[in-house]
Amino acid sequence: MSFFETNSLKDVYESIQEVYLSDQRPWVVGYSGGKDSTCALQLVWNALAKLPEEKRQKPVYVISSDTLVETPIIVRYIDKNLENIQKKSDEQGMPFIVQKVSPRVERSFWVNLIGRGYPAPSNKFRWCTERLKIEPANDFITQRVAEFGEVVVVLGVRSAESATRAQVIAMHKIKGTKLARHSSLLNAFVFAPIEAFTTDDVWNYLLQNKSPWNNDNRELVTMYRNAQAGECPLVVDKTTPSCGNSRFGCWVCTVVQQDKSMEAMVESGEEWLEPLLEYRDLLSSTQDPEKKFIYREFKRRNGQVAFNHANGKLVPGPYKLEFRKELLTKLLEIQKQVQAEAPIGEAPVLIHPAELHEIRRLWRSESGDWADSVPQIVKATLGIELDWEIEDSVLYNTQDFTLLDSICKEYDLPTELMVKLIGVEKASHGLKRRHNIHSQLSKVLNEEWRDLKTILAARNSDQDISEIIETDDEESSFAEEISSGQLDLLNNAGANP
Repeated sequence: MSFFETNSLKDVYESIQEVYLSDQRPWVVGYSGGKDSTCALQLVWNALAKLPEEKRQKPVYVISSDTLVETPIIVRYIDKNLENIQKKSDEQGMPFIVQKVSPRVERSFWVNLIGRGYPAPSNKFRWCTERLKIEPANDFITQRVAEFGEVVVVLGVRSAESATRAQVIAMHKIKGTKLARHSSLLNAFVFAPIEAFTTDDVWNYLLQNKSPWNNDNRELVTMYRNAQAGECPLVVDKTTPSCGNSRFGCWVCTVVQQDKSMEAMVESGEEWLEPLLEYRDLLSSTQDPEKKFIYREFKRRNGQVAFNHANGKLVPGPYKLEFRKELLTKLLEIQKQVQAEAPIGEAPVLIHPAELHEIRRLWRSESGDWADSVPQIVKATLGIELDWEIEDSVLYNTQDFTLLDSICKEYDLPTELMVKLIGVEKASHGLKRRHNIHSQLSKVLNEEWRDLKTILAARNSDQDISEIIETDDEESSFAEEISSGQLDLLNNAGANP
């Protein structure tokens, strides 16, 4: 049933005004550019515009979460609207303050996937949502709480979205008020002005009421139609529905098998996006159970080998460094291609220089990349030199690795083991106190250094292969598995994917 069958638009505006004027807590409005968040923001704007200017002094922050891997067309649309929102707010004496929030560089998608080797997100290991969406939004809200004591977060969420969403909203409601407690942040409260709206209510309001920041809401309708999409909401807790199916969102999303939204955009005339779709499909292909050990290490990032307790199957680890090099090369090639083919003024940056610097650091410090591959890949693909940091200590190179590798083979030692041990010594070189070096060396030596065939043979013959290490919380969902009998595939694990 439509909300407006029993309520008027005036009722909605008065409800918003009542909450706004009831205290001095600033508001934080989540804006994702989709229909629901646009409807909520437009209602808030129009309601506050009806108040005398002296009564609308409390700040209203409009935050938009940029994961840095959003679909370029959506980024363009949101950026244009944010610019207009701030401009019109200043002109009309409104209290809106626009702010984009993004993940810290060490938490970004490419730093985790290419830098650390995290596999493409899946339903079993959806590591992206918290890092890319929840943390940036919550960090901003937490800062406002520290500044003001308490805040009200205004979200365009509706009970009609799902039974789970309706249950969550009801569970956190504060009796006798229009607010709910935030599910995870202290001193943050949630106000959902369109909670009882249906989808038709949202579209009817947007099409019958002009955007106060001069956006053409019909353009939003067209974008939904072209993408056959739903809205990817601002995510501030784990109860908010993540993107998937055909929703607007990250162009790299592999949680779903098929990106219908991106495919629809390409079919509707945005052919320059096709390389992004192909890259996304490449990431998705690495989730094929029969191919996982072509792309991924058999050891975890902590150097241990893990088996599923339920079925005894081996749990694969991060992407291999050589495959990560291929992913970075391909990504930079695509960036160069789409920047050349995109409409004027719309050339997207797919990976930022700060991310390249962090990936380089991780490869050198964690993966033993003595060849210093990132600058070489950037030079080969983009033809540019970034301001790479020059290390003060000894800088190892490809020739050094070749020599070390030959010595290790002569003495039947794992080259990676020696690389890590040298890395520990290098990290502590020059320090006055080296009290922690022995524990660091011991940690490296205690990693699993046998080859996979030996490990599996020992396990299948009931020999003690050392206690299986439980993975830490950050990587506990690496639940993809392989049977110990798939040795033919493992023998070819070094082949190019």
